[in-house]
Amino acid sequence: MAKIDLDAMSIEEVADLRDLATDKLAEKVAARRAELEAELEKLAQYDKPARKSQVAAPAAKPKKSQENGANGEGARKTDEVKEPVAKAA
Repeated sequence: MAKIDLDAMSIEEVADLRDLATDKLAEKVAARRAELEAELEKLAQYDKPARKSQVAAPAAKPKKSQENGANGEGARKTDEVKEPVAKAA
């Protein structure tokens, strides 16, 4: 890239250079954004079936044998708070 002697330029020339740089930057950002959006559109075709399958199926109800346990006692609740076990020192 060519070096520009900003000190040798007038205020108007530096301001024009800034405006040109800002315009060029905006142009490059817009072009890159368009490229990325086009790529996202291509990828979106693979995403659509996955989203439909992510819908949660209703949870199956436990069978009576699972609810009562093997010996007829009530099943242990999963939301019971377990007491902490002290670690050996």
